[in-house]
Amino acid sequence: MTGAQSQGLVLQPVWDYLHQNHHDLLRSPLCPVVLSVTTYFFVVGLYTLLDLLAPTWPCINRYRLHPHRAVTWPNIWDTLGVTIYNHLLYIFPAAVAQWLWRPPSLLPCEAPTLRSFFLGILGCTLVFDFQYYLWHLLHHRIPWLYRTVHAVHHQYNQPFSLVTQYLSGCELFNLGFWATVDPIMLQCHCLTTWGFMVFNIYISTEDHCGYDFPWAIHNLVPFGLWGGPPKHDAHHQRPNTNFAPFFSHWDWLGGTHTVPTPLSHAAVEEPDEMKGTKD
Repeated sequence: MTGAQSQGLVLQPVWDYLHQNHHDLLRSPLCPVVLSVTTYFFVVGLYTLLDLLAPTWPCINRYRLHPHRAVTWPNIWDTLGVTIYNHLLYIFPAAVAQWLWRPPSLLPCEAPTLRSFFLGILGCTLVFDFQYYLWHLLHHRIPWLYRTVHAVHHQYNQPFSLVTQYLSGCELFNLGFWATVDPIMLQCHCLTTWGFMVFNIYISTEDHCGYDFPWAIHNLVPFGLWGGPPKHDAHHQRPNTNFAPFFSHWDWLGGTHTVPTPLSHAAVEEPDEMKGTKD
């Protein structure tokens, strides 16, 4: 048995089970939408639970980037309200349109190899990271674009998980468009596509979570290649830095990279409000 065959056997039983037992669901144009929405609210729900427990649980609060500034119920209702509004106004109609006009997907019989599965997710993440870096940089450099499209996201200068999709409709559409198109451009297997969608939602939420856990991706990837919550938190404090959502290399090359320090977090502990406009 060759290495490629053995890699294929790893995911084939999983794919056979999904193919045989959930064939119609997986073929539906609604499948990626349902997967993305449920994943987002599940991950956000876990982090929100931590936010509510943190003020009385020191074992959680010690990992918060801003341990003296709690996430409050008004913060939660505000961000959740905008998220639900965007889903009802943009995501739901787009999902219905896909359901009505897009034909069901054809499911291949063979699963992707383990190598192509992980390389596909990595490739899509790298492409998405580059796309958003350029988009993000442009919207901070052009005042009209910032005010019209991106300023909503920067109303919170201390990110927490629900800030991930505290966005204008235009920004949410762009992010969803790239997450959908990138696997198609790279000709990924549909199982790889769904894996990328789940991974992309998780790392986007982790970026905004406001925690520096030892198991966070930026603490596992060497050489500072992965930004993670500390660097994205620094972006919300100093908006002309750290434009890339995940990796650090584009900010290194573009001269927009900054490393957060304990002093930089302490400097913003003075205000009681975590919400405030940023230019």
